[in-house]
Amino acid sequence: MIDTHCHLTFPELAPDVPGLLDEARAAGVSGVITICTTTRNGPEVLAVARRYPNVWCSAGVHPLYADDGPHEWDVLRRCIVDERCVAWGELGLDNHYAEPARDLQRRVLDEHLALIAECRSAGIDKPIVLHCREAFDDLIPVLRASGIPGERFVFHCFTGGLREMGQVLDLGAMVSFTGVVTYPSAKDLHEAARLAPLDRIMLETDAPFLSPVPHRGKRPCRPAWVRHTAEGLASLRGEAFDDFHAAINANTTRFFGIPTHDAGAPRPGGTR
Repeated sequence: MIDTHCHLTFPELAPDVPGLLDEARAAGVSGVITICTTTRNGPEVLAVARRYPNVWCSAGVHPLYADDGPHEWDVLRRCIVDERCVAWGELGLDNHYAEPARDLQRRVLDEHLALIAECRSAGIDKPIVLHCREAFDDLIPVLRASGIPGERFVFHCFTGGLREMGQVLDLGAMVSFTGVVTYPSAKDLHEAARLAPLDRIMLETDAPFLSPVPHRGKRPCRPAWVRHTAEGLASLRGEAFDDFHAAINANTTRFFGIPTHDAGAPRPGGTR
């Protein structure tokens, strides 16, 4: 399987990327997508993706970095055309924190969606990884108004309940679960996870955050641990692991256009 969302350039993980990839492969996790958070971060994640054959990346501005400008959108435009960059994001809205201000987050989101629309018009059509925290009512109308088909979006780190899951499914989007779905206390999330159709689910760690059971509370979370989330979610949904595993691999390949088989050993210091 693939860890579809982690942050290999964050300081908790960056010093030992080869070791993390080896550990992941030993756990049956054949690759990862390392996610961009700022325009300055774009070349960093792309460099990691170019260095290892089983790493891919995204290009985007996280809403909690909306105030970390100026945002050099041309940098993301150059990143997104690379074959190792498989998605936009993460981008969206976050209402959990008071800062950055909501109007600034929205302004940056609008600029980002305008860039995506421009690239789509030029034939560059890559999927979009969304950050949506306590902001479904605000974000989904913006997405609908963008004209981008709903199936091109994935709501990463979904932790909502039945209402929010219904909104995501009505949009036509994918939903991605982290280790939070393995927490016994996450009852509302468990109900939502059972509702999600099997062909709309993907998995991630969001490493270095949100370690799943049996590693809950340990930092950093590691890409290898997405297997625990897979096993926990299959059990929660009452599905045979082999069937669940095959389905999430098919979803990942369809959405991101990347293989879920073993991409080969990492090559420290090498290039793609």
